[in-house]
Amino acid sequence: MTYDIILMLLLSGIVVGVINTLAGGGTVITMTVFMVLGLPITIANGTNRIAVVMQNLAATVTFIRKRMFDVKSSLLLAVPVIIGNICGSLLATHITDTVFRICFGVVLFLILIYMIFDNHKRFHPVESMKIKPMHYFWFLLIGFYGGYIYIGLGYLILAISLWSMKLDLVTANILKGIVLCVAMPFSMVVFMINGHVDYWFGLIHGAGNMIGAWLASHYCIHWGGRFVKIFTILMVLICFADLVGIISLQTIFSSMLTVCR
Repeated sequence: MTYDIILMLLLSGIVVGVINTLAGGGTVITMTVFMVLGLPITIANGTNRIAVVMQNLAATVTFIRKRMFDVKSSLLLAVPVIIGNICGSLLATHITDTVFRICFGVVLFLILIYMIFDNHKRFHPVESMKIKPMHYFWFLLIGFYGGYIYIGLGYLILAISLWSMKLDLVTANILKGIVLCVAMPFSMVVFMINGHVDYWFGLIHGAGNMIGAWLASHYCIHWGGRFVKIFTILMVLICFADLVGIISLQTIFSSMLTVCR
């Protein structure tokens, strides 16, 4: 663990923390950084859970202190995510790359269309959120997917929050952070038990994640829904371009890290 590696983990963690708190897709950067620095993909996938937990903890504490959301409803929705997380983490069957790309691409495309044409929602603190039985089912499936492979999980939560629960984009991101903060530790423990975690990489990168998440959650309300919407659209476009092969985020970040090293 040299100083240049520590610096890379911290700086990339800050960037990922901001991206994941305001939108999603930052895990692509995390996985790339870990693998470029020598972690096998299975260890990188498990180690990522430490950073995710630390990042969402920092964001959630800020949101709760600002009383920006209905915490009770968030905790209720975290229950099916926890169950799904554990099942997904224990699953031995490997999802094919084709199925993953199709599902992730559809989610990204639908969210992009929704945000471009929906202009009437504005941010307002939610005191009470109505949860329907179908929402528990959706969050169970979300937790199952997140337990197996975290990449793109934030966008799935946004999809359900925006369309089915009728939340605005800022509130949907707050819900995402609180739910993941409560649920992801269970998935992390499964990976720890199986020895698929590098604690130094996870903790250092997670420290950067916490800084980025704090910055995003602290100033999110001041930036407003318009900024978050534009930022999210930009991230969706980048992820979609990577998904269909227009660009390669892994190649870009690998080259950048190689130059820095």
